[in-house]
Amino acid sequence: MPPRKGRVVAVIPARGGSKGVPGKNVARVGGVPLVSRAVAAARAAAGIDEVYVSTDDAVIAEAALAAGARTVDRPADIAGDLASSEDALLHALDVIETEGAPVAVLVFLQATSPFIDGDALGRAVARVAHGDEDSVFSAYETHGFLWRLTPDGAEGVNHDKSFRPRRQDREAQFHESGAFYVMDAAGFRHARHRFFGRVGLELIDAISGLEIDDPHELEAARALAPLLDHHHIGPLDALVMDFDGVHTDDLAEVHQDGSEAVTVSRSDGMGLAMLRDAGLPMLILSKERNPVVEARGRKLGIETVYGADDKVNILRQWSEQRGFSLSKVAYVGNDVNDVESMASVGWPVTVPDAHPAARAVARVHLTRPGGRGALRELAEMILTTREGA
Repeated sequence: MPPRKGRVVAVIPARGGSKGVPGKNVARVGGVPLVSRAVAAARAAAGIDEVYVSTDDAVIAEAALAAGARTVDRPADIAGDLASSEDALLHALDVIETEGAPVAVLVFLQATSPFIDGDALGRAVARVAHGDEDSVFSAYETHGFLWRLTPDGAEGVNHDKSFRPRRQDREAQFHESGAFYVMDAAGFRHARHRFFGRVGLELIDAISGLEIDDPHELEAARALAPLLDHHHIGPLDALVMDFDGVHTDDLAEVHQDGSEAVTVSRSDGMGLAMLRDAGLPMLILSKERNPVVEARGRKLGIETVYGADDKVNILRQWSEQRGFSLSKVAYVGNDVNDVESMASVGWPVTVPDAHPAARAVARVHLTRPGGRGALRELAEMILTTREGA
């Protein structure tokens, strides 16, 4: 068949009423809301012209817009528990086509798949756009033994339970991952479901096929994110840092007179000096009231606010006064009192021994400890991004 002519549009249905994981579509994995991860994957994939999020929820819509998508207001009658993804897609197609040219290829992504393979998505788009197939979906290969329960006990589904062939001798089967579906738009309208005509599958790695339907899968995704996400940062408008556990190793030496001393890294100091020389605005923001915080900031030539009980509001005010977008601010934290500040910026960063709550919202996970090279590692990462810009 000849190539299909018209727009290639991605739609991400994301309603606000999840019950298994409340607020699931904006839950953070790798420091990024799930819906924003799906938008980023669609925008990065070859061949997709526009990205829309269909939602009934203002928080999801805000995250989608910030990630670079457009939004479609999803009516309440197709946003309940019983509404199908097809309902949302058909409604979105109607809205999108009233605003512009007809859609030739519809790309359906699910925000609950946090590790969408952009290269595989681009290949699937090309297959449908070129007319090779009418519907292509993501799947991973499996050689697993499947079972079902019957009144007489368990029995094999894809094998004879009396015979256990080796993996290499078993026929490969394919598990639908749910991450993406690419369809001829006209064919989808006619069929009103996602599998029609010539159906193909696009192979992905099993580990990238993780779907989030319950809290345990969300925690698994958060644990995998540092391993699967690309290790980069920026570009940034500013860098904000906690002090204890970031500039220091979170230990303090208490003297007999009650005074305290901390240990810092000269390597960190050099890294921050390079950032200062590169013109990156920085702030040390600490709840600690010890004047050592101010002394270290003065030595580094970095603006410092210490004794801060309401760190997140100070962070927002500081950024607003200087015209910085919070989406382009990095905040380095390590403990529970940093979580709200970390969640408010585009680039939350943490150190290896951080509290689990801080690690859960971090987008960048440093490998060197606080006070032992963490800030030097981050500085080099930031400078590499700037040099490549």
